[in-house]
Amino acid sequence: MIQYNFIAIEGTIGAGKTSLATRISNDFNARLILEQFEDNAFLPKFYEDQDKYAFPLEMSFMASRFQQLKDKLVMFDLFQSFIISDYYIMKSLIFARKTLPEDELALFTRFFNFISATLPKPDLLVYLYLDVEKLQQNIKLRGRSYEQQIQDDYLNRIQDGYFEFIQGHQDMRILILDTNTIDFVHNDSDYQKIIEVINQSYETGIHRISL
Repeated sequence: MIQYNFIAIEGTIGAGKTSLATRISNDFNARLILEQFEDNAFLPKFYEDQDKYAFPLEMSFMASRFQQLKDKLVMFDLFQSFIISDYYIMKSLIFARKTLPEDELALFTRFFNFISATLPKPDLLVYLYLDVEKLQQNIKLRGRSYEQQIQDDYLNRIQDGYFEFIQGHQDMRILILDTNTIDFVHNDSDYQKIIEVINQSYETGIHRISL
C-alpha cells in the first residue's frame, strides 16, 4: 500500500514516465493523470523550428497542464486510494528556461507564477534519470514521427533543467531513480524495487533518496 496522496513522475522525454505512472495506478487503484500532449498543434512545428515556435508551444502546454490538473486534483473519489500523474506543473517552467529567450521567459514566468500558486504540490516527486543515448533509443522505439528529429543537445539541456530544479528545491521530497541499469517495464523485480523505495521514502521522511 502506498501512503502518499499525490505522486508526480517526472523525467526527460523518453524516460518512461507514463509507463511507470500507469503501472502504479493499475496496481494500487490510483487515479491516473496523464499529460495530454498529442493534440498540441505546435509540437511538430517546434521540433522543426524551435526559435519560432518555442513561446506558443510553452504557453499552450502550460495552459493545458494547468487546466487538467485544476480539474483532476479537485475531484474526490472514495474508491481510489491516491493520485499519480506523469508530470508536474513545474515542468512548464523547466522547459521554458531552456527554450525561451530572456524577454519571452520573463513574460512566461509571470503567468506561470500566477497559476502554479493555485495548484497543490505533489507529496512525492519521482525523477527518472536516463542517459541521453537511452532516451533516444526509447524515443525511436515509440515511433512518434515528430520526435525523431530531437537532438541530443536539446535532451541534455532539458536534463540539466531538471537537475537545476532538484538542486533548488531542497524542501520537496524527491526520489531520484537512475534507471540506466534497471528495466521497470519488463522486469518485475526492478519495478518492485521502485515501490519499496517509494514506501521507504514515506516511512523515513528523507527528502532525497536515490536508487
